[in-house]
Amino acid sequence: MAASSDAYRTQVDLKRIQEIREICRGLPTACSDFLRHIAVTTGSFTRLAYAIDLRTFFEFLHTERARFAAKKLPLLDDTDLAALTAQDLIAYTEYLTYYLKAGAEDASAEKIDESRVLVNHDLAIKRKLCSIRAFYDYLFQAQRIPSNVTLLVPLPKIHEKPILRLSADEMERILSTAQTGEGLTSMQQKRLEHSKARDYAILSVFLGTGIRVSECVGLNLSDIDLEEKAFLVTRKGGNQVILYFPDDVIAALKPYLEERNKITTLPGHEDALFLSQQKRRITQRAVQNLVKKYAAVAAPLKPRISPHKLRSTFATNLYQQTGDIYLVADVLGHSSVDTTRKHYADMTDARRRMASEIVHLPEPAVGLPESDTELSATTSRRSKKKQAENAEREDAAAAQEENQPVRRSRRAALHQSEKASSDEYAGLTDQKESGDVSTHRRRRAARQEELSADKQKDANDIPASEMDRPRRRRRHQSEI
Repeated sequence: MAASSDAYRTQVDLKRIQEIREICRGLPTACSDFLRHIAVTTGSFTRLAYAIDLRTFFEFLHTERARFAAKKLPLLDDTDLAALTAQDLIAYTEYLTYYLKAGAEDASAEKIDESRVLVNHDLAIKRKLCSIRAFYDYLFQAQRIPSNVTLLVPLPKIHEKPILRLSADEMERILSTAQTGEGLTSMQQKRLEHSKARDYAILSVFLGTGIRVSECVGLNLSDIDLEEKAFLVTRKGGNQVILYFPDDVIAALKPYLEERNKITTLPGHEDALFLSQQKRRITQRAVQNLVKKYAAVAAPLKPRISPHKLRSTFATNLYQQTGDIYLVADVLGHSSVDTTRKHYADMTDARRRMASEIVHLPEPAVGLPESDTELSATTSRRSKKKQAENAEREDAAAAQEENQPVRRSRRAALHQSEKASSDEYAGLTDQKESGDVSTHRRRRAARQEELSADKQKDANDIPASEMDRPRRRRRHQSEI
């Protein structure tokens, strides 16, 4: 089992390495040095992506910037690479928004082959600029150039977008479409007769296990154990893990395995699980087109459904059922839980659905009376109610007028009583105040008499010599 998986992966790696070497033959020598430098820490797929991005960049320099057009690309040395400016990178950023593949140089409107036109958005442009940054960072650290000019150019700002995933109804429709062909074109329905079991099995594996498209394509017959409900999957980086699948996936795999065992494949593809119409291992691009075809019928408002979106759908369902983010990360093969957070339930969408159920429009008013009798009865009830309210107000006003004289006499008597009490209190107060004043005056006069007697007594006790001392002092001062 493991030997078959390793053989397939080795075959894929060798093919990618050949592609990398072929690309490097048309690029400066520094590109080959860079790709060999990162070979220890990256896989063949990553290095191939770097090689493609470097090829696009140097083709731009050779065709769009005059300073680099004099030499062929393989002849560019470190001195030429150090001549790159920030303006060159800014022009390259704009170039990436619309350019043509190699072989489509004639840009006249009548001769442009739309299949060779490439358009990049912010995310793709950022990735390509990061590749150039990594390349120049390697050259700077290796002291092959004096500075890293790529750091002077900012990267595009990426806006967060909601991750697309299928709802429960859309999942049911995409599986039903793969079985019945309803909604497909006549040509697609004819092809479906030969690939119905395979397509249904592939979609079931994606929705039931959440594996990557590369992992699905790499599955072998020897990797599956239906009794254990498990298969061996080779993850990114070459790690192999055993994943388990539900009974629904088994029900989808069994009919396909019966057909698969009857097919004679091309040499080298005998153990491949999923085959193309050419009886060889199916490619990733073919699986992507397959998912896109059925999703266009099942979810027409979500045109960007891909195998990775089916993976996100599985992750969302698993998280909603278990609430265990670490379990979801382990099943998906994520090394970081932060990566997994982008794949589980999107609460924003759930809240939008909840809002549509909470807000209700007011119920329409009941229709107008159907006959004149009902209309007159309604008018009569309203007039009687109004008359009763007016009668109550009139009775209240009459009762208030009757009680008005009594209230006035009571107020006058109360006022007279309060006035008499006030006068009596004022008289008593005046008497008290007059008596208090006379007593105070008598006490004050007696006190003054006592003080005068004390002063006279003290004066009689002082000797005459003491009384004359201030006079003698003043006379002495005047003589001096």
